[in-house]
Amino acid sequence: MTVYHAFDQAALDAQYNCRAMVPEHPRHIEGWAHDSEAVRTAHPDARLDLAYGSGERERLDFFPAQPGAPLHLFIHGGYWRALDKANFSYPAAAFASAGVAYAAINYPLAPRASVDVIVASVRRALAWLIGHAGELGVDPAGISLSGHSAGGHLTAMALADPALPRGAVRGAVPISGLYDLEPIRLSYLNGELGLDAAAARRNSPIHAAPSVRCPVLLAVGGRESPEFHRQQASFADAWRGQCAGMETMISAGDDHFSIVGHLGDPGSALFRAVARLARGEASA
Repeated sequence: MTVYHAFDQAALDAQYNCRAMVPEHPRHIEGWAHDSEAVRTAHPDARLDLAYGSGERERLDFFPAQPGAPLHLFIHGGYWRALDKANFSYPAAAFASAGVAYAAINYPLAPRASVDVIVASVRRALAWLIGHAGELGVDPAGISLSGHSAGGHLTAMALADPALPRGAVRGAVPISGLYDLEPIRLSYLNGELGLDAAAARRNSPIHAAPSVRCPVLLAVGGRESPEFHRQQASFADAWRGQCAGMETMISAGDDHFSIVGHLGDPGSALFRAVARLARGEASA
C-alpha cells in the first residue's frame, strides 16, 4: 500500500532514515565533536552559551572575527530531536580565516517541543543576533545563515518569518534541507514530532514565501536519497524568482553527513560558496 507518492511505508521510512543509509555516521558525529572542542580551546575569546531567549536550550555560541565583520549563523540538524551546538563549533576557524564571525545555536527539541515551537525559537535567535550585532561587534547588515538537514528546514523557515526586517539577511544556505514536511508526517519520524496535516503544511517552507529577498544557495550530497534531491529541486522551483538569486549545488560523492563537514574546510567548494555569500560577494 502506498503512503506517499509511489512509496509504501517501509520505502518512505528508508528514504528519510539517514543514519541507516550511512552506517559510518557515528564517525562523522564524533569527528565534529572532537574538532569542535579543539576550536573552542583555540578560541578563548569565544562567547559561549549566550541566552537569546528564556528557554533552557535557547543558547548560542559566538566566535568573533575582526571588528565589523559579517556574521554567519549555523543551525544544526538532527531531525528536530537530536544533536547540539557543541558539535558544530568546528566551522568557526574556517570562517574566521575568511574574515567572518560565526555563531551556532541550540533550540528546543522534540518530543518536548513541537515544530511550531522550534521554528519560533530559531526565528527568535536570528532576531536576537540582528538586535545585538553592535554589542557583538559584527556588521548588522552582514548577517547570513545556513543549516543542515532539519537545520536546513529551519533556515528556510527563518527566511519566511513575517517579522524579519527587510534587508536583515545577506544570504542563506540550506544544506540537505527538508522543505515539505508532509512526507515527514507520514514517516516513522512523526512518532516523536507529532505533526498533523495542518502543522506539517504551515511549517513547510515550500508553502511559504521569503520575507527577505536575499541570495539562496541550496546544497545536497550526491549520495543522498532521491527524496532529499526531490525536496531540494521542488523547493528551488517554488522559491526561484522570490529570492535575489537561487542556486543549487549537488556535492558529488557526499552523503547526508559528510557534506556538512565541508563547512570546516576552507578549500571545499561548499565552504568557498558560503564564505563568498557571507561576505556579500555572491549573488546566488
